[in-house]
Amino acid sequence: MSYRKRTAALASAAALAGSAVWMAAPVARAEVVDVNYQCKTPIGDKSAVSPIDIKGVRSGSGYRITMSWQKGVSSSPVELGKGAMTPSATIALGGVDSGTLTVTGPANEAAIPANTPIKINDLSGTYTPKKSGEVTFTAGVLTIKALGTTTTCTPTNDPGPSLTLDVTAAGGGTTGSAQGGGSGSGSDTGAELPRTGPEDSAVALGTLGGTVLLAGAAGALWLTRRHQGARAGR
Repeated sequence: MSYRKRTAALASAAALAGSAVWMAAPVARAEVVDVNYQCKTPIGDKSAVSPIDIKGVRSGSGYRITMSWQKGVSSSPVELGKGAMTPSATIALGGVDSGTLTVTGPANEAAIPANTPIKINDLSGTYTPKKSGEVTFTAGVLTIKALGTTTTCTPTNDPGPSLTLDVTAAGGGTTGSAQGGGSGSGSDTGAELPRTGPEDSAVALGTLGGTVLLAGAAGALWLTRRHQGARAGR
């Protein structure tokens, strides 16, 4: 086979390898979902709608899950001083898993004026899948503890998942449960690895595909130089 044909074959193989990597991209879909919270407070019932965003980041053998509120929920008739309010929430798991994941976060960093919607800081927890496959994450119950009282806010509009993630269990397991499914814990301070959200997966896979193509190009260049050297030595 001539060096030109070998070069073309190598380039084609590299392109096919890059395409195969892209086709094998893990499913990861995230969207902001409006959640209608009905809150039971010490001074009566309140309601509020807040867009909820849930993101997943690979962390060791699990995934660091972060839940964000874009609007405040509930309120207090008195000012809540710095550090007076501590939030936590549950995230309902679906797909190949079931049960709930508890996410927690820090107390309020600044005072919250009376009769003002309470802005919840980002809450996070570690999800460790026991099954491999597609898992959904949907906003669950929000709990706010402040000044010795507890406010519970429950979604009433049956919100859809804010995140759908294609997870891989440690050891490739296909069975198990965390409160009925994978396992979860509160905020995690472990090192974060590349995001598993759709945009970051695309970037990572695009980089890998580019690496494969560059490797093919390098091989083609080596063959070309080798052929030229052989011709010069004749």
